Amino acid sequence: MRLFAVAALLLQSTAAVQFDSNRAWEHLRQLVAIGPRPAGSPAIETSRKYIKDQLTAIGVKTAEQAWDDATPAGPVHMVNLIATFPGASKNRIVIGGHYDTKRFREFSFVGANDGGSSAAFLVELARLLKARKNALTIELLFLDGEEAVFEWAGTDHTYGSRHYVAQSRKDGTIATLKAFILVDMIGDRDLRIKRDLNSTGWLTGIIWETARRLKLNTYFPADPTQIEDDHLEFTKAGIPSVDLIDLEFGPWHTAGDNLSSVSAGSLQVVGDVLVAALPEIETRLK
Repeated sequence: MRLFAVAALLLQSTAAVQFDSNRAWEHLRQLVAIGPRPAGSPAIETSRKYIKDQLTAIGVKTAEQAWDDATPAGPVHMVNLIATFPGASKNRIVIGGHYDTKRFREFSFVGANDGGSSAAFLVELARLLKARKNALTIELLFLDGEEAVFEWAGTDHTYGSRHYVAQSRKDGTIATLKAFILVDMIGDRDLRIKRDLNSTGWLTGIIWETARRLKLNTYFPADPTQIEDDHLEFTKAGIPSVDLIDLEFGPWHTAGDNLSSVSAGSLQVVGDVLVAALPEIETRLK
């Protein structure tokens, strides 16, 4: 009986550190139910509260990085959320994604994939990282203001990542920032995450090789693409970075980006690959 009890506890411990797409899906459902969540809106404040409440419930504190940014529509209040998971080293891996949705006047854009999937993914990842023994400190970064207020041109985009990197330079914490992993639009039912040529080669290689090893390479084809996204602010600062994004998502920036266009299975694929790749990434960065 005692051996059985020990085995059961070990099984429970192992299960506790697995990415659970059912939990991620529920977070996604709750965020989509809030409705459109553009930067500076009351709805994104509700989103922030939901994210913080979920992290608090598992014993994770969240710091707010708030500022007012100049946009083509005037000043907009924005807030990045930061959750830190201590590791054996103070050197950090930052895993981030945006939680805002693009504003549209013509239709109600709930951004199940574009904004919702990344935020829901990070909330579930927090549960796993809380239970994991991290070789490096890992930071989850919920980015505000990724979307353009009007059009993706000039500086009308990636407000949150630009602010985060600027603050990291200012306070000197950029010295411990060793890698950045971006997740964006990862819930597509027909998931195909191509290799971004703007991402760091060795970091991309580890993740794609992990997908191959797990026999999930169908979702991570070797086809090249070139993407402008939040990771570019980090690469400009000399931080090895990779963008995990399915830019071929069909109803991108339309009312069709709703729960019917996304899949919990796709969130599970990305979760399995990223979690399995972390040990090798940590070893490379030690």
